[in-house]
Amino acid sequence: MWLSFLLLAAAMPERIVSTAPSFTEMLFAVGVGEKVVAVSTYCHFPASVEKLPRIGSYLKPNVEAIVRLKPDLVLVHAEQPQVAQQLASLGIKTLALRNTGLEETLRSATEIGKAVGREREGAALEAKLRASLAAMAKRTASGKPKSILFVVGRTPGRLEGMVVVGKGSFLNELMQVAGGRNVLGDSPVTYPRISLEGVMRLDPDVIVDMGDMAVTTGVTQAHIDAVVQLWEGQKGLRAVQGKKVFAVAADIYVVPGARVAEAAEAFRRMLQ
Repeated sequence: MWLSFLLLAAAMPERIVSTAPSFTEMLFAVGVGEKVVAVSTYCHFPASVEKLPRIGSYLKPNVEAIVRLKPDLVLVHAEQPQVAQQLASLGIKTLALRNTGLEETLRSATEIGKAVGREREGAALEAKLRASLAAMAKRTASGKPKSILFVVGRTPGRLEGMVVVGKGSFLNELMQVAGGRNVLGDSPVTYPRISLEGVMRLDPDVIVDMGDMAVTTGVTQAHIDAVVQLWEGQKGLRAVQGKKVFAVAADIYVVPGARVAEAAEAFRRMLQ
């Protein structure tokens, strides 16, 4: 039994590389943050990751930089199979994960926990997130859903080139949990494009805009205020009339990780 324990301990990864913010947040949440030796360009939470080496994004990871770190586990997106294959050919173990949808995101807590020797902690985190979201869904189920539009990309300083949340995103599901109805929740495209005329036609009760604040670090209050003022010129919109345009610049809205319940709570407050 003691020998089995030693063998199991020896098999657990001690040098972990994360290629996405969602993976990084999960790793820290299950208690192995001290084993993370490098993260992606866009990892900002928790604050301690700022001092770690960067290995690019999940779309363009620097495989050579990863290899130099001599990791015994690299977390990669399943949507990038060539990265996992390349690392595997170099003898590096990978864990490929999917977290586009909310269910995938929740399951990834247990998957990551199991891969790093913290299966109990991962399962507990998944259970906690599920319980929080279920409790919120129960509280909001009795009210009439308010329509909501979430802008995740657009031309800086202009209401053009807008990319918004559609059906396939975890954000669509979080907005539903929070008591909202995504005005583009029936779009087959995960992140469809929409014109200002299209927004006017849909006329949502609430607009959430982080369109030119996707890089969430260093965003000033002046920038946030400018985004709200940009929409205030569209006085025909119900969201503008009701003072329900919210400019946001926080990773919780774009990272399908351990803080999804926080994002749902933020949506709930906006929808009140």
